[in-house]
Amino acid sequence: MTDGHGAGGSGAMWGGRFEGASDPLFRALNDSLPFDHRLVRHDLQGSIAWARALAGAGALAAVEAEQIISALGDIGAMAASNPRAVAEAGDEDVHSWVESRLIERVGALGKKLHTGRSRNDQVATDLRLYVREECLARVDEIRRTQDALVGAAERWPDAPFPGYTHLQPAQPTLFAHWCLAHFEALDRDADRFLSARARAGLCPLGSGALTGTTFPVDRESIARELGFDGPTRNSLDAVSDRDFVVDALHAAALCAVHLSRFAEDLIIYSTAEFSLVTLSDAVTSGSSLMPQKKNPDALELLRGKSGRITGALVALLTTLKGLPLAYNKDLQEDKEPLFDALRHLSLSLRAAPVVLDGLTLHTDACARAAAAGYSNATELADYLVRINVPFRDAHEVAGRIVRFAIERGQPLEAIDLADFRRFAPAIGPDIHEALTIQATLARRNVPGGTAPGRVQAAVTSARLRLATKREQEAAR
Repeated sequence: MTDGHGAGGSGAMWGGRFEGASDPLFRALNDSLPFDHRLVRHDLQGSIAWARALAGAGALAAVEAEQIISALGDIGAMAASNPRAVAEAGDEDVHSWVESRLIERVGALGKKLHTGRSRNDQVATDLRLYVREECLARVDEIRRTQDALVGAAERWPDAPFPGYTHLQPAQPTLFAHWCLAHFEALDRDADRFLSARARAGLCPLGSGALTGTTFPVDRESIARELGFDGPTRNSLDAVSDRDFVVDALHAAALCAVHLSRFAEDLIIYSTAEFSLVTLSDAVTSGSSLMPQKKNPDALELLRGKSGRITGALVALLTTLKGLPLAYNKDLQEDKEPLFDALRHLSLSLRAAPVVLDGLTLHTDACARAAAAGYSNATELADYLVRINVPFRDAHEVAGRIVRFAIERGQPLEAIDLADFRRFAPAIGPDIHEALTIQATLARRNVPGGTAPGRVQAAVTSARLRLATKREQEAAR
């Protein structure tokens, strides 16, 4: 995809300046059809809008525009029926493929379509259309994963679950609260994709190679026809801007990181050492040597794919950082990272609900883990505060009681009242009830907290939010 600087040869869209044939290695380096064929539908949409705009500007007769539009429709049907043939056609890029097929159908009339248009504004338009479409597709997949997380929370609404910091026992929580934590991260990812889509919302067609077209096309009308919010405001910026690709890759990279963290949690929880969950056979594999193995391959691939998706973002930022205005052939390197990242994120998002729907939670093991590791020590400190011990002193006293319990191999809730009172005489007989998991959870009764009532309300709210957002997104 280029403004016309590149290899020559018969049949090229820009060959008049050149006499010699292109070197085969240069063709291999230069030609983009093997990957940009994915944009054929978007290129046809833009070409149809451009044909109408040229007719409106008097550069095409109405009957000529209708002939071209009809032929472009036929080309679209052909491409949809055999995408592989497009990819393997041997043309330089998707634009030249479309133009060649058009000329085959309508003869010299097909050569008029490129009047006033450059492949620079053409590809920028195609790619914006693609990004806008793919952003919505990823949002839909995110919603499906969120739905699966809420479903898991609903299956085990009251199950205690260990909470960790530094991967060490921290405080008890609920499994449903864990599900909703990942729900919230994905919700931000959906917002980022919607924001990326919005920032791809202006139409470059009519910008020409870099300075705009000389034909009086109605750019507002072109933008509306293609579903954009309006035309781009500066032709020089329009053909060189790839911020919208970076935005989409940033949303993809962060979403992949969130999926990786989700996967890492479940990989850990499914180990024999934790044994908190069991993954279904549908998302695991065995060993070619060790008969007992059940490996969390789907989750490991979710974790692994975050690397290539993050790499795509870094690759494009590195490509863009030194480019002068306006178009440079370096910009051809925006597509493969984008296509690859969005494809693999789509696979990951579609796999995550399968993992969740087949998950088995071992509630007894989870309850034991939630109570282990003196995870109720903070509750002991808070109890001391409630009997008027300053928090810093309460923290110190609770730490000494934990050390006492460790030396005797006892959990906090098993310590005798008399032993408690050696450290803080005001401790009452209600201390043992205060240190139970149920009491520890119930006291986190603040918005966003892990108290069962709060979590149940949050699950209900998450369901309602999903339904509302899906309605809004369906209307876009």
